[in-house]
Amino acid sequence: MDFFLQLLIGGLSVGFVYGLSAMGFVMIFKSSSVLNFAHGELLALGGYFFLIFITVVKLPVILAFIFTLVACFITGILIERVFLRPLIGEKLIFVIMLTVGLAAMFKGIILLIWGGNLYTYPNFLPEAMGFRLGVVSIPPVYVATFGIGIFFLIIFGLFFKFSSQGIYMRSVADNQRAALSLGVNVRRVFALSWAIAALVAGMSGIVLGIINGVNVHDLSALGLKVFPVIILGGLDSIGGAIVGGLIIGLLETFTGGYISPSLRDVVPYIILVLILLIKPYGLFGLKEIERV
Repeated sequence: MDFFLQLLIGGLSVGFVYGLSAMGFVMIFKSSSVLNFAHGELLALGGYFFLIFITVVKLPVILAFIFTLVACFITGILIERVFLRPLIGEKLIFVIMLTVGLAAMFKGIILLIWGGNLYTYPNFLPEAMGFRLGVVSIPPVYVATFGIGIFFLIIFGLFFKFSSQGIYMRSVADNQRAALSLGVNVRRVFALSWAIAALVAGMSGIVLGIINGVNVHDLSALGLKVFPVIILGGLDSIGGAIVGGLIIGLLETFTGGYISPSLRDVVPYIILVLILLIKPYGLFGLKEIERV
């Protein structure tokens, strides 16, 4: 039972990170129908930005965290302005292929600067942040993951529900042409979607860096796990991204704990194939019916 609880807590923590990371992916897809194949590299950029601020610039942890999120936000805006805006009106496949190119470019830049080495952050989480649940020990990093995840879920929930920009983003996601006819600045919504998606990816990169260390190959590969998460939860469902992330995180952890650690990375893709075969719109995705 203790082992089960340990795996449960670990799975929920990792699943929360997957869900948050997938949320950024879903936001881009909802607003522009673009599959962002550079999501893993954005996640890695967040991890490396935090590494710079905390080890090179030697900022306090809170400031390093805030500066990293700002840097990721600006990176998202620059990506939209420099690379994506010129492609507005072009076929969607061109935009998707551009994100493949961006993934290779960002990974190459990171490898050029930091190489493929594994870096670790200084141990800044206080031991007092962890606690025990019976005989099960909850490490500080898992508590921090839950705290960060819930905090940002509340912030984004309030943003989408009550802020004007959040409402504009929802309107563009629901019907881009209708939003445009009502005077919504769709280009600004696209830029904001990429900025927030990069911010969320960067935050996930920081958390994964705390858990596993910072390595461009590992972080960019983890970005690919967003695909099983969003296919499971539904490509256009932010709530589904969180639920899908939790399910994938739990499946991974229990598979590694009870069956074989070598199978834990395979399970998400088996789920992806099964969901595509059984329920291609995911658990919470919108089923579209085309009449011809």
